[in-house]
Amino acid sequence: MEQHTDSVPNSSETVPTSAASTPVPAAGTAESFEALRETLTAKTQEADRLQERLLRLHAEFENYKKRMAREKSEFLKFANEDLILQFLPILDNLERAIAAARAETGSTPLIEGVEMIVRLFRTTLEKVGVKPMEVLGQPFDPGFHQAVAQVESSQGEANLVVEEIQKGYLLEGRVLRPAMVKVSRGASPAPGNGEVDGGTQA
Repeated sequence: MEQHTDSVPNSSETVPTSAASTPVPAAGTAESFEALRETLTAKTQEADRLQERLLRLHAEFENYKKRMAREKSEFLKFANEDLILQFLPILDNLERAIAAARAETGSTPLIEGVEMIVRLFRTTLEKVGVKPMEVLGQPFDPGFHQAVAQVESSQGEANLVVEEIQKGYLLEGRVLRPAMVKVSRGASPAPGNGEVDGGTQA
């Protein structure tokens, strides 16, 4: 009796691997790479825009801090303006009292004591930025001077401050109180120059 045996592949036999080891090109590789590159470019541009915006916001914030510091400094400089204005008439009256007393009696210990008080008053004002204006002989400026009268000028020059009625003061370079002054209007035309009061000569 014949025995038939099925042929079973030997497990030691290896299957050719040439097909499995060979890489298969993925479909659309070039298109995928291009899409990734476009995405990267877009993200890079977005990051640049955000960086620029961040820098701009930082600069604006720094400018804001500087502006607030300036405004605070300005506020502190002029915060006492109203109070100082109320003290100036006291200084005016002390100076008038000294001038009147000196005109009548000359110098006395009492007058000298009041003068010391006035000097202390002025020094205290200077410490907070208050300085008197120098106006005599200066051209009239409505931003600094308040004209109360016009007078004839002996030198013939018009629009000059010739007399100070009340001192003007500056606070940190800004007008605290304008000076009350008299202003020259120039010499009148000499008689015989073709002009007379009320009209011209015939």
